[in-house]
Amino acid sequence: MRAQWRRGSPSRACPRSRPAAPSPRSASSSGYNHRSRDGCVTPCTHRYRTPVNLPPPRKSFRETQFELREEAILDATNRLLGDKGYEAMSMDDIAAEVGIAKGSLYKHFESKEALAAAVMVRLLDQTRAALDALSPDRPAIERLEGLLRWTLSQRLSGSVPHLPSTSPALQNSLLANRGYMDALMGLSERIGEMIQDARAAGSLSATLRDEFVLYSLYARTCDPTLEFLKAGGSMSDAEIVEQMVSACFRGLAA
Repeated sequence: MRAQWRRGSPSRACPRSRPAAPSPRSASSSGYNHRSRDGCVTPCTHRYRTPVNLPPPRKSFRETQFELREEAILDATNRLLGDKGYEAMSMDDIAAEVGIAKGSLYKHFESKEALAAAVMVRLLDQTRAALDALSPDRPAIERLEGLLRWTLSQRLSGSVPHLPSTSPALQNSLLANRGYMDALMGLSERIGEMIQDARAAGSLSATLRDEFVLYSLYARTCDPTLEFLKAGGSMSDAEIVEQMVSACFRGLAA
């Protein structure tokens, strides 16, 4: 006897001789990938739903406060490195400068060495950003001059602490820090490429080796001449910078 049912009846069953349900792959491709309670295949209504690119989750208040405090710690360390130097600076000095407990300071940095390295890595990151801001269409020699000009200006404004060459203890600490060395080598490679381009363009002396030019630029960034000229008061910061850049790239010859 054939199965009987009424249209719209809630108790009807699926006909016994219905087609076989499609395989998962064919069901997905045809839009039928859901089964009802009675075993009937029903159309998928969200098969062509467009994926939504959700924004990244917002940082919690605690995370934001932690990052702001860490930046304040780095700023304070930067100032103390310039005022007192690495050897005389202590973790107590840094905590007092920031206005936090010494224990809170250790939640961010495990030692004075790690903190000083973080300051120097941030400085290298800022230098790389300044280098990125220089137009690649400018001649290489102009980009080298622009980078030195930016670094000297940062020093005169107090944004750059005493560099490693002025402190043997800090230098030894940084040489043992992988993050600092990686950042330094990456920056040195980029500057080295500009030196080679400037030499190829005839803008640098052919008798000076690339290493000498590179380390001469680094030496200029920690030249005490800036402080002497600034203390004299007879020249503006801009004049001091231009005199230093000119002496570095064009020498003292008439």
